[in-house]
Amino acid sequence: MPDAIVRRSVLFLTLLVHIARGQVSYSIPEEMEKGSIVGNIAQDLGLDLQRLKSGKARIYSRDSTDYIELNRSTGSLLSREKMDRESLCAKTTPCALHLQMIMENPMEFYTITIEITDINDNAPSAGFMLGRAFDPDVGTHALQRYSLKPTDTFRLELHNQADGSKNVEMILQNPLDREKQSSLILLLEAFDGGDPVLSGTVQIHITVLDINDNAPVFTQKIYKTTITENATKGTILTMVSASDTDEGSNSVVTYYISDTVEKNVAEIFLINEKSGELILNGLVDYENVRHYEINIQAKDQGGLSNECKVIIDVLDINDNSPSINIVSSSRSISEGSKSGTVVSVLNVDDLDSGLNGQVQCVLNDDIPFSITSPSSNFVSLQTEQELDREREAEYNISVICADEGLPALSSSVSLRVQISDVNDNAPVFEKSHYEACVLENNTPGLSIFTVKASDADWNQNARVSYILEDSTVNGVSVSSYVSVHPDSGLITAVRSFDYEQLKDFHFRVKAQDGGSPPLSSNATVKIIIEDQNDNAPQVLYPVQTGASVVAEIVPPVAVDGDSGQNAWLSYKLQKATDRALFEVGLQNGEIRTVRQVTDKDTVKQKLTVVVEDNGQPSRSAVVSINVAVADGFPEVLSEFTDFTHEKQYDENLTFYLVIALAAVSFLFITCVVVIISVKIYRWRQSRFLYQSNMPVIPYYPPHYAGTGVTETLPHGYNYEVCMTTDSRKSGCKFSTLGGQNVLVVDPSFTETMQRALKENNGLETTLDSAVLVNGLKFPFR
Repeated sequence: MPDAIVRRSVLFLTLLVHIARGQVSYSIPEEMEKGSIVGNIAQDLGLDLQRLKSGKARIYSRDSTDYIELNRSTGSLLSREKMDRESLCAKTTPCALHLQMIMENPMEFYTITIEITDINDNAPSAGFMLGRAFDPDVGTHALQRYSLKPTDTFRLELHNQADGSKNVEMILQNPLDREKQSSLILLLEAFDGGDPVLSGTVQIHITVLDINDNAPVFTQKIYKTTITENATKGTILTMVSASDTDEGSNSVVTYYISDTVEKNVAEIFLINEKSGELILNGLVDYENVRHYEINIQAKDQGGLSNECKVIIDVLDINDNSPSINIVSSSRSISEGSKSGTVVSVLNVDDLDSGLNGQVQCVLNDDIPFSITSPSSNFVSLQTEQELDREREAEYNISVICADEGLPALSSSVSLRVQISDVNDNAPVFEKSHYEACVLENNTPGLSIFTVKASDADWNQNARVSYILEDSTVNGVSVSSYVSVHPDSGLITAVRSFDYEQLKDFHFRVKAQDGGSPPLSSNATVKIIIEDQNDNAPQVLYPVQTGASVVAEIVPPVAVDGDSGQNAWLSYKLQKATDRALFEVGLQNGEIRTVRQVTDKDTVKQKLTVVVEDNGQPSRSAVVSINVAVADGFPEVLSEFTDFTHEKQYDENLTFYLVIALAAVSFLFITCVVVIISVKIYRWRQSRFLYQSNMPVIPYYPPHYAGTGVTETLPHGYNYEVCMTTDSRKSGCKFSTLGGQNVLVVDPSFTETMQRALKENNGLETTLDSAVLVNGLKFPFR
């Protein structure tokens, strides 16, 4: 059995501990040996021993005096040293230690009260007083008897002498008390033995002399007084008074503070030896000692003394600010923590009493935290709502605690709490839809533009990566058109775009952060391909072939593969056999005679028309038109036959030119291949001598479109026109794509031409006037 005697009670049973509302109380005697068991707190609170270890359970004391320690392995509370109740609490009862047990993860604390009971380990001190008296008496020979009046104090006693005489002795039979009767008058009468009896009287005056047989007596056995703490030195607390019924020097009283008073108390107070005034000689502090008991001794000069007790109650004043101690605190808290999460536990205490010791704590304004008080002298700082690191990444919290004294005193402590990030924000693009324009014929690898997304989170959670979402453009993966840099969001063209094949396309870019799990968002990107003037005008109809002349009605059409102003076409008459005979409409390409055709005009008229677009620089195509002037349809056919032979000659010439160009190109390519082979050979030889770590920079050769300064494509179109004389209003029209324009002539002339054609095929061959354009038949008007 340990030396400690632990006493507890619940209802009428004697138990080992009393627990109520998370509190546990123990009772032990003073002077317990070091290492004695106070109690098992794990059993009494129903806690698992593993919880004591994982929670780093520890004992917290406000005054930092470690009288008690905790054994986490057994859950026992042990005394660390002997405890003297008189040293800890002096005259205060009950005497108790107030401790707390703190555990973390999660944060918990329990209140422990240990009462220290008194044992009889101090002996009392005492004193005593003395006193005595004497009285002689004589008689005569003739005396037979003596009579003494009064007889209550003295008596007579006869003593026979050797000579036969009798002496009378007056003997004091009761003690005298001078303080009651200071003098006596006795009548002694002596009677002889004669007859008649003679008597004689004598009056005896007795003065009772004083002896120091009375100790001083105080007017009160107990004096009570009060004093406020921090009272000034020299303050008179009270005045004791004692009187001595003796007289003379035996009645002179002197006052002393008894030797039984503790030395430190005797140094705080002193007493006026003559007047009995009790004077403050030091400082009193309510928080250290609230009650004093002083024994005052009154002593006469004969050595007799008496004592009284002076009880001094110290009154509290509000001279102590609340003390704030951080028991446990978290430097950071996750923004995903629930409302009510404990951030810090503070021990708040005010050594004053009453209202002076009642403390209220508040926080600085506009912060999502609150203070609760789960136990006396302890407050918890906890979250009041869910936190958002993106709104506030750090809080400087000021806890201000003030008492209710007048004037109120306060203290404060500052806590710095950082909010750790949770990946709760997806990346956000600056725009949900992006548009960018790219000129066609761009170089592969061209940087188009950059998409930008930001993430309000922090560190890895805010690191944004860009991903090109898989989709198709004209049945081909979008990754073959563009690429996205994963870190910068730079969108780069993978290929060269052609406006005539693809005018625009869409795709989606995903921005994904580095959190776990990652969050993402999307943006739509539209790439618009802008047209360049890289296509020359082309004449679609009528088609020139090497076949014989046939008659058909087809509207002549010229088109340009570009768009916008690059496709706006204009027509100019570049060359003509007789420029005064023909003109060309600038916008519609209509060829008209300026004047009446006469016999003097050349039978074969050759016109060259330039079709030019409005691009910068412009591109053009050349159209050759042959016009034959004849009196009849057979002559027209003959003239067109000559044109066909000339055209065949032109085609043969073109064929030979193509062959020559192919030969020159082959020689050029062969030379290039040889030069490259030599370069590669030399490079391989140099590798044995030099080592290089330089990066390889890809080279993309530029794209060229068109030839010549004006980038005019070498397209040539030959048109042949035959018309009769006197055709003042005859005309041939060459128009742009989208129009249904034809050469309009007189209906009667059209019928004549049709009949002539039929007769040429076995029908009638009557022809008044006709026009034939490259095998196409058109009436004049």
